[in-house]
Amino acid sequence: MRKSQRSRLQAATFSLLLLISASVVADDAADLQAMLDAFLSGVTEADTHDRFWAEDLIYTSSRGTRTTKADIMSGFTGADEGSSAGGPEYSAEDVQIQVYGNSAIVAFRLVASPEGDTSQQEYLNTGTFLKRNNEWSVVAWQATIIPETIIPAQ
Repeated sequence: MRKSQRSRLQAATFSLLLLISASVVADDAADLQAMLDAFLSGVTEADTHDRFWAEDLIYTSSRGTRTTKADIMSGFTGADEGSSAGGPEYSAEDVQIQVYGNSAIVAFRLVASPEGDTSQQEYLNTGTFLKRNNEWSVVAWQATIIPETIIPAQ
């Protein structure tokens, strides 16, 4: 094979690999977005938390406390699971997803809207996800409350 043919073949192969890689990243980002949406809509369910959080989770709350998955799951023991009466509804805004192979960062503004109330509380959340056995789960989470006095950057 001549050098120019080899160069063209290498360039074509490289281009194909880039396209495949971009497609995988887009698929992973879509999976992570769907996972986040499912979590926020099922936040009162133990099964939702069990699927979302990794066994080795480190969660830093907006109050500055550290929590594990076991701590989170113990909160459902004996609780009235699925009851969201009076509880807030959650939504994610300004979602940013960055995929790095088998790891990903998901950052967003969490909006907590109490039922029947026009007030909202907002948090900046950042989650580190790992893909293990072809499934994503959260291994680290950071939540930061946004004080009402902070005006969003324009």
